[in-house]
Formats: sequence, structure tokens, C-alpha cells
Amino acid sequence: MQIQLTAPKIWLASEAVDFRCGVNRLSGYVINQLNQSMEDQLFIFYNRAKNKVKCLARHRHGMILLYKQLHKKKFTLKHDATGLIALDDKQLSWLLAGLDWVAMSDLPEPNYDDYF
Repeated sequence: MQIQLTAPKIWLASEAVDFRCGVNRLSGYVINQLNQSMEDQLFIFYNRAKNKVKCLARHRHGMILLYKQLHKKKFTLKHDATGLIALDDKQLSWLLAGLDWVAMSDLPEPNYDDYF
């Protein structure tokens, strides 16, 4: 099964959160601590061990909370003093796959003009 997550704005929290938090506490954190609206945004949170992430988004008339745990690896995460790090669809996909999305983001786009 393939699931694709997307949103106009995708944010990665730059600090670990208490993973006992559910939808209500995480959405409260987004609104009160990060000063963000839940509209048209996807928020990704991680635990201290960096082997679990939760994705929080508003969908129509309710909230969605997705949870992913890596069994043998840790998620590659980036720290920023602003509290949130913007990601695009590709970076989110790489992050959820357990890949080093930070290093992959710095790679130049391949140019195949020389081969034709």
C-alpha cells in the first residue's frame, strides 16, 4: 500500500515533543506555542529517540494523526531556532522513508543534456 501525504505547507518541528501527546495537545502546541493555524498545513513531530514521528493535519471536519516508527534506524532531523522547518513533498517522502532527506536535499538536480 502506498500513502502519499501532501499539503500546501509542510512543517517539521525542530524540537522533540512528548510522544504521549495526542491530537488535542499537539494541535494546541501548534496554535499556542508555534503560533500557526491548522488550516492547509501538515505538522511533523518526533520523539527524543528520533525513531518515531507523528504527522498532524486538519482534514475537512476533523483532525488526522499519523504515526510512524522505524525499527532499526533513526529519522534524520534538522534543528532550527525558529521552531519549524519547511519541507516540500519530496523531502517529506524521503523523511518518512527513513532516508537522509537533509543530505538528499543538497544534491543537485541531474542534468541529462550531455547524453542526448
